[in-house]
This record gives sequence, structure tokens and C-alpha cells, in this order.
Amino acid sequence: MSMNTRRIRAASIFALILFHPLVSFSQDQCRTCHESIEDPRALAFAADIHASNGISCADCHGGDRTKEDMEEGMSAGAGFRGVPVGDAISDVCASCHSDASKMVHVYKSTLPLDQVEALKASVHGQQSVSGRSRIAQCTSCHGAHGILPRSNRKSPVHPANVPTTCARCHSNAGYMTAYDPSMPVDQYQKYRSSVHGKLNQRGDSKVAECASCHGSHDILAAKDVRSKVYPINLPATCGSCHADAVYMRGYGIGTDQLKEYSKSVHGVALLQKHDIGAPACNDCHGNHGAVPPGVESISKVCGSCHALNADLFSKSPHKKAFDTRGLPECETCHGNHEVVRTTDQLLGVGKEAVCAWCHKDDTKSRGHIVAATMRQLADSLADAEDSAQRLLNDAEQKGMEVGEARFAARSIRQARLESRTKVHSFQESQFRDVVEKGLSAAKDVSAQAEEAIGEYHFRRWGLLIASFAITLLAVSLYLLIRRIESRQRAK
Repeated sequence: MSMNTRRIRAASIFALILFHPLVSFSQDQCRTCHESIEDPRALAFAADIHASNGISCADCHGGDRTKEDMEEGMSAGAGFRGVPVGDAISDVCASCHSDASKMVHVYKSTLPLDQVEALKASVHGQQSVSGRSRIAQCTSCHGAHGILPRSNRKSPVHPANVPTTCARCHSNAGYMTAYDPSMPVDQYQKYRSSVHGKLNQRGDSKVAECASCHGSHDILAAKDVRSKVYPINLPATCGSCHADAVYMRGYGIGTDQLKEYSKSVHGVALLQKHDIGAPACNDCHGNHGAVPPGVESISKVCGSCHALNADLFSKSPHKKAFDTRGLPECETCHGNHEVVRTTDQLLGVGKEAVCAWCHKDDTKSRGHIVAATMRQLADSLADAEDSAQRLLNDAEQKGMEVGEARFAARSIRQARLESRTKVHSFQESQFRDVVEKGLSAAKDVSAQAEEAIGEYHFRRWGLLIASFAITLLAVSLYLLIRRIESRQRAK
């Protein structure tokens, strides 16, 4: 061996001793013994990522791995602690994984250092039923002696295996009932029926799996405002993939859903007004069983909230026409992600009317006639409401009491809201009945307001006449008194 070779080897050994203190050049007697008896744990550890980084059994279990004598190596004096149990498992993991001096400087790892702390703050970090430890430890998902990097296809936390790993607990009805009886245990089955689940089974590691939406170490309850699946946060969670044109390339679907949803009546209610009752992505597509709604299912999805609209449509003449043409029911007129707020302008045969998309400018067409008539009725009710409100405002500005009339005016607004629901019957007679109730209410309210305004003018003229009479009387008395005084002075 040449002098240069000896120097290089000596320098290498010195560097390893200095910068890799956990690596020992004496044989690991723990592994030697356990491998000799073909202990499955020792055999599995041979492929473990920790073994490849020079970490030995003693780094987790304690003891002196250099001792050939088992009693000496596993003595209390040697620091042997045996098999960690309960929270001690994750504490052992944290002794390295939360230590920057080891993870960054020794192992050059880019893994975050707060994984164990995140686990402690997560739903899995809550106390177990026994009350002696957290629900899950690091080994619950990663395993113990055969831990592989996430990128390894055999790792239980590889994207292709995460659903099965989570299902070990979440599909166990007996186990889950002990923690949350209300939580369903069919998420795994639903996921496998979803678009994401089917692609995941085919080996596509890009599609969403459990950790993609819920997180990994930092999983929070869905009702927690910080959770990735809290209703207000959910669109952004879905959008982290679906709004990324580069990431979604190759799937053949658009990436503007989040942008459109954010402008929709649903998105404004949820994201701007923070109304968590407003639908998010999962309310229409499903969560674990997420699929694009089909033609037939769209009305069922919308109808889960808009029940009366869906019922009216199912009995309308449009139901058969839409089915014949294979048109989605609600989406055809209202859109899907960018659902706009409904207005009277959508009704009728004008340029902005959706009816005109199918019912062209044909005055002989029954559909065209009905659409035009319904729009005229809607406009007449809107005009009547505006007129009644103007009269009420005028009366109030004049100081008249119109509380009862103001209350009665609510029925006009209610009729307008009902008429927008009755539109989905596409029956002129049903629509007219609702509008006429509103027109009748508007007529009564307007009459009360006009009566109050008339009373105001009556009182004003009465006050003017009374004031004039009083003034005239006062002047007359004054003149009379002056005349009497003049007579008295003349005597």
C-alpha cells in the first residue's frame, strides 16, 4: 500500500470519528447476536434507513453494543432501557429527529425538525383510551425495525401505501369506536372507489391520498379552524393540486376550478363571509369517495341543499327534455364551479336570459311564450315591490307610523323568493299564483302607505287652517281691545 493511500485512509477514519460519532468501528454485537438466531427484527433492520446511516440497536434500546457478553451489554450500568413503550417510543425518535446537531450536521438531512412536536399537537397526539400514552407513536405508521424512506415503494408511508397504513386503524370499527363512535370506518373503501383511489392503486404517486389532504404529523380535527380540511381551508387544499397547471398536466382536466369557485355565490359565502354552511369542494364531489358528478347525479348533489328546487324540476316538462338530450339538470343553467347569484335577468328571452339558449326567438314556441310571460310577471312583482317601498319610505320621512305596513311588506319579498323557486316548475300557472299573491300584498301595502301620506297631508292642511283661524282670532281680539281702550280714553 502506498504512502498516499495510507494517508487518505487515515484521514478518512479521522473524519468519520470526528463528524460521525454515532458510528463505531467495533462490531455491533447486538445485531450479530440477533441475526445469528435469525430474529426477524434484526433481519428487517438490515434494510432500515437507520442501519444504513450507522445507527445501531443500542441507539434506541440503550446498552453497550461492543460487549460480547449479553449481561454486560444489556446492564443498567451500560444504559440499557429495553423496548421503549408508550410515549417513550416517540421520545426516542425525537432524541435524533428533533436535534439539529445530529439531523443537519451529521446526517445532512432535510427533514423538518418539528415532526414529533407536530405529532403531539395533532389528533393522534391526544391521550389514548388507556390514558397512559398518545393514540399513535412514530412507529405506528413508519414501523420499527424496517423503516424505509418515504420514497421507497415498500415504505408504509409511500404515497401508494398511505391509504392502507391509515386503514389499519381507521377501518377497524372496534378500535375506532373507542375513540370516536361518530367517525365513519368506510373511508378506505370510499377512497378506493374514487378517482384518486383508482389512480393510486395503479401506482400513480401524484394523486391525493390521506396525507395529501389531512397532513402527516400535524393532522388536526376537521372542526379545527387550522385543519387543512376545515371548510374554509378546504378549497385551498384541493387547489394545491387542482390549481397547479404544471402538476395537473397529463390528467386532461382544467385548473381554473378554484378561481371560478372563489367568484361564485358559494365561494363568496364561504371564503369571504365565512359561512361554513356554504358548500365547498367536498360537498359536491365527495371527500374520500371524490368523483366528478355525472349527468344524473348533479341534480342529486344540488338537491341535497336545494331540495324544493330539485323536486319541482323533477316534475317539470324540462326533466324529460334534459334526460333525452343527456343534459345535466342544474349545471346546464347555473354552471358548476362559477355558480352566479340568481337574478330575474336569467329568466325570459332576453340576451342575458338562459331560457333563450334553447327557446329561440320564436313567438309561436310554447317555451318561448311561457318564458316571456314569466319574466313579465317577475318584472311586475319587482316593480310593485319597489313602488310599495318608495311609498313606505316617503311616509316614514314624513314622520308617519307605518310599522304594520313595513311588516306586511315582507310578504312581497317572500313572494319574490318563492317565485324564483317556482321557476323550476316551468309551469306558468304555478308561477303566476305566487306572483299574484305578491302583487296583492304590494297593493295592500301601497294602499296603507298612501293612506299614511294622505293623513300627513290632511294633518298639515288642518294645522295650517287651525293656525290661520287662531291667528285671525288673535288679531280680531287685539283690534277689539284697542277699540275699547280708545273709547275709554275718549270719555
